[in-house]
Parts: sequence; structure tokens; C-alpha cells
Amino acid sequence: MSIVVTGATGELGRLVIDQLLTTTPADKIAAVVRDKEKAAGLAARGVELRIADYDRPETLTGAFRAGDRVLLISGSEVGSRVRQHTAVIGAAKAAGVAQLAYTGVLGGPEADFLLAAEHKVTEQLILDSGLPYTFLRNGWYTENYTANLAPVLAHGAVVANAGDGRVASATRADYAAAAAAVLTGEGHLGKAYELSGDVAWSLTEYAAEVAKASGEEIAHNDVPAAAHQEILVGAGLPADFAAILVDVDEAIRRGLLAGTSGDLARLIGRPTTPLAETVAAAVAAQ
Repeated sequence: MSIVVTGATGELGRLVIDQLLTTTPADKIAAVVRDKEKAAGLAARGVELRIADYDRPETLTGAFRAGDRVLLISGSEVGSRVRQHTAVIGAAKAAGVAQLAYTGVLGGPEADFLLAAEHKVTEQLILDSGLPYTFLRNGWYTENYTANLAPVLAHGAVVANAGDGRVASATRADYAAAAAAVLTGEGHLGKAYELSGDVAWSLTEYAAEVAKASGEEIAHNDVPAAAHQEILVGAGLPADFAAILVDVDEAIRRGLLAGTSGDLARLIGRPTTPLAETVAAAVAAQ
């Protein structure tokens, strides 16, 4: 039996592997990756590489084995996820894995925004498969904002259409620690965890944290959804993806990413990473 992480060279996957290696022997960990060379660092640490591609179902045949505990990290290609996840779920069922954990979205079936649609379908596919499952319904990553600091600092403004809505974000490392806990612990089968940060904050508060860390004046400019769409497309984002981000802001306005269930802190055994800490580190790295 191995603990298997799909998408293991991605931003979240690498952090899950890092966390697992703190408690689990490397020879008990397997990484499902598309590119062997990109995963050379994992192999050097003793992690088994299993080469497979979500888009090539035939390659998934050897990705999983009976008794494996598997983390399916959702694909990054919006619009292709259901097809990709269907292939992974089928391969996991055929192999007879002992657990399939899936990184979905906060709210699960109750999430009504565009980005949630494929996650909801995937959860139902897993339920229909009869596989032992754990749903990790991840909220928003703080890095979704701090990765975009350059234009915020350049223009002195956080631009969004989320109004006074609040976001209970956490860092990728927080979510990775939760995934590792579920993969290595007991009592998680058949559970759905609503994962989010301990504190929900507004974009006005986020702008204030950026201002504090940078010493610059940073405003929060709330704009209509259509105007935000135009701004994002003008900045080079594909129109379809920009529409998804604008729709997420509308979900934030409605309070759908503000939930603070405490599940994440309980799973990782510590408070989630404060917004101020992540912002300060990101500003320092600019």
C-alpha cells in the first residue's frame, strides 16, 4: 500500500508531498506525474514516480494499486476537469484503492458559482463509484491574491467586484497539511470537510494589510462586474477565465467563501496561517 498524490508537481501537490515526508517513509509515497524530468526532485528524495496523464486514460492503468490511499488533486484546466476526473476515478476503482480523497470546493453541493460546477459533478461521480472517499472542500487560497501583488502595488489599488464580501482564506501549505492528515490518519472515510481559514476578511482589510506591509497607499476599488470583466480581459486574461473570476467575486459578495467551520484548523492541529503573515511575506518577496 502506498499513499499516492496525483498532480504531484503542481503547487499544491508538491506541498502535500513535503508534508507527507515529515511523517511517512519516502518509499511509502508515490507521485503521479506527467513529466518524469519535472519530478526528478521528488525521485531524488525517494518518492516513487508513476507516470500518467489525466488526458490519456490508458496511462492511468498502472497509476494506482489495491489498497492505495489516493489524493486526487483537481485538474487545473477548467472545462476539462469532469472528463479528466472520470478517467482517474475509473482507474482508482479498477485498482481497488482503499481511499480516494478529492480536493473540491468550499460548500460542495451548495456552491452555486461557475468554478464549483465541475467539482460538484466530480463529487457525485466519486459517490456513484462506491469508492471509499474523503472530500476536502478547499476554500480560497490566500495566494490567489498575493500572487497578483505586482499590479496592486503598481496601481495602488485592489480592484474587484466582491463588495464588502468576506473571504476565509488559508495558505496552500495549510490545505496541504490537511490533505496529508487525511491520507495518513484514520476515521476520515465517508467524510466531507469544509476547509477554510479561521478568520474571514474583506478586500478593504486585505488592501490595508498590503498598505501596511509595503508602506504604500493601497485602495480597495469595488467596480461593477462588467467593468471588472473588461479590466481583466484588458490585462490579458482569456474572456472565459475572466468571467469565472468575476463570478467568484459575486459569490464572495454573497458570502459563499466566508464560512469558518474550523475543520481545517482541527485537521492540521494548529491555527490557519493569518492573512497578515502571508501578505507580509509576499510583499517582501517583490
